[in-house]
Amino acid sequence: MTARVGALTRYHLELLLRSHAWLPPFLAYALLLVIGVAVGDPLLGGLGFGAGVLLPVSAWYVRSVLSAEPSASRACLVAAAGPVRVHLGALLAALTVSLVLAVGQVAAVWWTSGPVADAGARQDPGAGAAVSAGLAASVVCALLGVLAGALANRPVLVHPQYGIPAALALATLLLVVPASPANAAVRGLVSAARTGEVAVPWGSLPASVVLLAAAGAGVAALAGRRPE
Repeated sequence: MTARVGALTRYHLELLLRSHAWLPPFLAYALLLVIGVAVGDPLLGGLGFGAGVLLPVSAWYVRSVLSAEPSASRACLVAAAGPVRVHLGALLAALTVSLVLAVGQVAAVWWTSGPVADAGARQDPGAGAAVSAGLAASVVCALLGVLAGALANRPVLVHPQYGIPAALALATLLLVVPASPANAAVRGLVSAARTGEVAVPWGSLPASVVLLAAAGAGVAALAGRRPE
């Protein structure tokens, strides 16, 4: 099953690239980074902003992947490979793009940043620790963004017009609710920018993986029972 899901993931990635459906969320993310992170800004603050914005963009990529294929073509694919594998492949494709974007934004913010922490920080942390924390936080937000997108699209929502507001609402909740791993990861970066004390959010990573795995498995199983 793993090999077939991997092949379906590659198929969805190729379809996403050929359809140019990857471009709107990428441009929106790039624009938000340009607006929110200026050249010479402290590294930790920029990484926190980039990680937080990545969450709704990752949810957007789930919608882009699921809508990139025409209905007739998707019906043929589902008949050949099964709805569970097809949906898992789509979610993994969205996650792959989101993780690539996470690495890219960390590199871009690092390249254009100034000092690691704010001017009034109690200590001056190293750039290596800041980049590690920023990358971990971005991965957490990418994972939970895909989770939000999975719950805000078919087959969970049968009315696609509610998908965008539902995804935005879920993404906002995952960012602001204190118990959320994304909130903890981003809050850690913001706090580190003020104090200079950097802590990689190792606890948030496995929690995000478990949450996405559970949600993805449930949504894929629902796709097998609910016709689109």
